[in-house]
Amino acid sequence: MNYIKKIIIVGGGTAGWMAAASLAQFLKQRKTEIHLIESAEIGTIGVGEATLPGIRDFNASLGIDEIDFIKKTQATFKLGIEFNDWKTLGSTFFHPFAHYGAPIDGVDFYPIWQRLYKQQKAKPLMHYCLPTIMAAQNKFSQPNLNTQSPLARYHYAFHFDASRYATYLRDYAEKYGVIRHEEKIVDVKLLDNGYIGSVGLEKGDELSGDLFIDCSGFRGLLIEGALKTGYEDWSHWLPVNSAVAVQSEAKFAPTSFTKTTALDAGWQWRIPLQHRVGNGYVYCDNFIEDHAASEVLLSRLDGNPITQPRTIKFTTGRRKKFWNKNCVALGLSSGFLEPLESTSISLIQTGIGKLLMFFPDTGFNENDINEANRLAAIEMERIRDFILLHYTLSQRTDSAFWRHVKTIPLPETLANKINLFRRRGHLVNYEGESFTDASWISMYNGFGVLSEIEDIRVEQFDISALEAQLNQMEQLLQSASMHAISHQAFIQKFCAAEPR
Repeated sequence: MNYIKKIIIVGGGTAGWMAAASLAQFLKQRKTEIHLIESAEIGTIGVGEATLPGIRDFNASLGIDEIDFIKKTQATFKLGIEFNDWKTLGSTFFHPFAHYGAPIDGVDFYPIWQRLYKQQKAKPLMHYCLPTIMAAQNKFSQPNLNTQSPLARYHYAFHFDASRYATYLRDYAEKYGVIRHEEKIVDVKLLDNGYIGSVGLEKGDELSGDLFIDCSGFRGLLIEGALKTGYEDWSHWLPVNSAVAVQSEAKFAPTSFTKTTALDAGWQWRIPLQHRVGNGYVYCDNFIEDHAASEVLLSRLDGNPITQPRTIKFTTGRRKKFWNKNCVALGLSSGFLEPLESTSISLIQTGIGKLLMFFPDTGFNENDINEANRLAAIEMERIRDFILLHYTLSQRTDSAFWRHVKTIPLPETLANKINLFRRRGHLVNYEGESFTDASWISMYNGFGVLSEIEDIRVEQFDISALEAQLNQMEQLLQSASMHAISHQAFIQKFCAAEPR
């Protein structure tokens, strides 16, 4: 077997250094040469600071100490996402990283809850989920790994400073021998077979390699600029195409969740860190001008801005191949889905996972590459559908943007999911799902969607007995939340960053 001897990573930032750290650790026995090229003049987008629970697995795979990581990246904890004004103006619901309730005699909790709720014998669904209850009180507690009770099982993620995380991983990667080049790329040379052979640097050097990783952002310097891979535009489904981002002072104690609020032409994010708050307005510029979006965002900050607003333009969609010949695209160069469910960093992680799963030799087997591309395409489509669900279930018609999104034809995969749930509460699981049944339930419930037909299995139960069991669950969860401390107190006690 002809091993890969030299890897060239183009671009730093979160994607580049996640790839460098992971590849360095993965290939440590082979002592593969890994080079990363980045330029401070080009910079990075760096606004993606909210994550999914999988980031904990990624850090653990590198042997990173969680407390050290939290301190070094000014991180806070994330139990889920709060959605404000999405269903209607004034509405609020929560999407936790957890299931609801516990099965009863082999029957899932949700159909049991729905039958009782329709009869006004159960509380709203949020009362049967511990992280949702804690988030409402701005508390945090790590899950008890020793308990067998499903009521106590949940996951958590982080909010962190993306630039600090990149620096953290850079230190890690360089200890494993990754070589960093502070340079601009001025040329990409292809071999006779169409593969990438080398990149030319501004100072005159040329770096050749066997495998190239494109982390160059939206421009896709290698995957598109050199290989002309093509892009699948999804803006007819997800029309938002702009974002304005600004950092502000941390005026209040950080919340243990990400906050998103639907606005007239899109939505606003609020991501609390230990030392500041990340804010952004994601919008469609057909319905609001850039300067007006910036003014709206600045008017809605909790604290004074500490950076100038920065506008970012994008087209939602994906590269037609995330792996083309000897080039793998990670991060923004592989495609972009708006950060509504914090999937950007997760997609970097899963992209790296596919590369490691099908890690090539210099022969670059086409079957391996085709399967990696198939899985990547499916993953993006599943996330696309989940994000589109947020728009299509909204009942808002108070602005031109919200009236427009109600007219968007749905992909058949999503239409089928919604129709089956509305009819009989059935949760469809296609291959490559990124979000669990509980996440879909959170959305359906948050937007007020209940199924028409009840699960026949629920008819075997005595309603009074079910009501007593749900009351007991709710009381146990309330009691558990009482033992949790505030999010701020948890950070101060266990993982506060050093004073700057």
